[in-house]
Amino acid sequence: MSVVDQLLRLPFVHGLWLRFPVGSVPTKVYQGLYPYPQYAYGVYWSALLAKRLKIPRITAIEFGVAGGRGLLALEKASAEIASALGVTIDVVGFDSGEGMPSPTDYRDLPHIWQRGFYKMDHEKLRARLTTARLVIGDVRETLAEQVRSGQLAPVGFVSFDLDYYSSTCAALSVFADGGPGHLPRVHCYFDDVAANDLGCMSEHIGELLAIREFNEAHAKRKISKFELLRLSRPRWEHWQEKIYVMHDFAHPQYTTPVISTDVKHTQREL
Repeated sequence: MSVVDQLLRLPFVHGLWLRFPVGSVPTKVYQGLYPYPQYAYGVYWSALLAKRLKIPRITAIEFGVAGGRGLLALEKASAEIASALGVTIDVVGFDSGEGMPSPTDYRDLPHIWQRGFYKMDHEKLRARLTTARLVIGDVRETLAEQVRSGQLAPVGFVSFDLDYYSSTCAALSVFADGGPGHLPRVHCYFDDVAANDLGCMSEHIGELLAIREFNEAHAKRKISKFELLRLSRPRWEHWQEKIYVMHDFAHPQYTTPVISTDVKHTQREL
């Protein structure tokens, strides 16, 4: 363990560094020195993968924008990471703009969420965005239109925060087509695979059910939890339990080597 890692075990040090996040982008990603460290983590590794595969441009998506803090954080982190790695990163947020619709049935967890939750002022948010695009409307329609029109570069990172099973199923259609529409492995953050003690989350409802059904419907594309992610991180944080990866085993670049043959270099990366 490095001296920095030991110092960061002191409770005030990480908070102080978070307030004044100096250092290289890889160091800040590794230490979680971003308001949404799960976003910076997913974007960094997807951009590095794209760089190794010689893919010059990728897309980072947030499904479920609500007040916009996450999208603003994703935009800022993506700009820093893009500059550091030399990969262009387009940031896109999808939201109805009207808050959550009525739940379809028990699978949408109406005991937790209801119609109208998480309304947004999308015009106010648009004024604060610099480069990110905000797509307003029913994700079933808006995502299909974005894909059909070719407006999305290969998808590298996705945050799913639509809460409902039905909405998550619709958003997962971003992976419906194999091949160049996404990287061979796409880092994903699923915000609602856990709930409080009254929520009683399980694989039979919500996002976990949507993930399971996606896996059952696709032989060569699977979404799986990033196992033992904690081992490559300096400390345990709640978001680490919510990182998943969409594997497209039929992707033409799935088996392309991406790990350096330089052992010392590889150890620094991993």
